[in-house]
Amino acid sequence: MLALLYDVHGNLPALRAVLADARAQGADRWLLGGDYALFGPEPEGTLEELRALEPAMWLRGNGERWCAWPDDLPDAVAPIVPAAIAACREALGETLIAELGDLPEQGEHEDTRYVHASPVSDLRSFLPKPAPDEEELLEGVDAPRLVFGHTHLPFRRISASRGIELVNPGSVGLPYDRDQRAAYALVHGDRGVQHRRVPYDHQAAADRMRERWPDADWADTVARRIEQARGDA
Repeated sequence: MLALLYDVHGNLPALRAVLADARAQGADRWLLGGDYALFGPEPEGTLEELRALEPAMWLRGNGERWCAWPDDLPDAVAPIVPAAIAACREALGETLIAELGDLPEQGEHEDTRYVHASPVSDLRSFLPKPAPDEEELLEGVDAPRLVFGHTHLPFRRISASRGIELVNPGSVGLPYDRDQRAAYALVHGDRGVQHRRVPYDHQAAADRMRERWPDADWADTVARRIEQARGDA
């Protein structure tokens, strides 16, 4: 059974809760969809836990790209991002940051394409309801199923124009659907997808953000998002 883990964002207690739940369900393979450490209270421990998973397919998210190449930041990026990147780079060190930056952007296995956000971008992704640019985002996809993350919103639907199954497992460490429980998904032997939510001590994770980086605006913003499970908190 394959576990789909996306957008952990350095939230170690959320990751541990998800790993325990996935293993209890019978997961023995792992798809790691990017944004592993940036913005979280425990980037080092999170990477250590993820690197112990075998077998695993790793993908690069925009978080890994930005940390490896900070000059790639778009002009309109939120003010908290540069400071968060600096903290993550210091925590992980140059060697690990470079390794994560060299990960592949996408992969394919068993008739499924895996990406971080979409096949054409690690920033532009799909939404629970179709958007006008969906056809453009699906350019070049031949697989019947596309798995992605980035928006931190778990859902599954069929694209109206192409008939491709779109699956977002949600965010392990930073959900944005007002449900503080960690989100991930399982792919069963019959290819059926099961979204799962796992409770953990999200308040402790938020408190750790403020404790580790006191007086840092970016850390307080992330702490509020953990507490409220909202991207606009």
